[in-house]
Amino acid sequence: MSEDGFHVHGPHDHELEHATQGGNDSHKSGGMINQIAMFTAIIATIGAIFSYMGGATQANAGLFKNNAALKKAEASNQWNYYQAKSTKQALAELARDLAPEASKANYQGKIDRYEKEKGDIKVAAEKLEGESTEWDHQSDEQMHQHHRWAQATTVLQVAIALAAIALLTKKKWLEYAMFGVGGIGLVVGVLAGMHI
Repeated sequence: MSEDGFHVHGPHDHELEHATQGGNDSHKSGGMINQIAMFTAIIATIGAIFSYMGGATQANAGLFKNNAALKKAEASNQWNYYQAKSTKQALAELARDLAPEASKANYQGKIDRYEKEKGDIKVAAEKLEGESTEWDHQSDEQMHQHHRWAQATTVLQVAIALAAIALLTKKKWLEYAMFGVGGIGLVVGVLAGMHI
């Protein structure tokens, strides 16, 4: 202030006055920066967890598919064994039909034994096929869940990209979009966690 009451403001004086009165845009953008930084840190952490879960479910799907293939191979072996017994039974029936009466009872005993063995083998093969189908089903469920985790992670990555753009442009609508997309990513992650 001069001696006669005349005061000239410098550019920095004006900024300080606005800052103390809460009217400074840089303080508003500082709040926006802090908000976006906190959002980004939280979403990045959640995204890392979702990514881990996606990898785990993908690994499980592979293991379950492998178990299904093993059970399918075991079932195939049982069906081959069943077929071998059927062939032996057919040969025994042919031998019974061609054999003299005194030998027919011997062949009939073999035929009856083969029939019983085939029944046991068939039960084992069908059980193994059922187990294979169950492992396939579990693998499919894990792959579905993996896709959900991957979708959630991708949406959260888009939210982080929007956060960066919002910081650079200082556009409020991008900040709202960032929060909206982040919310969608969280919802998809919850759906993945619920196996939906």
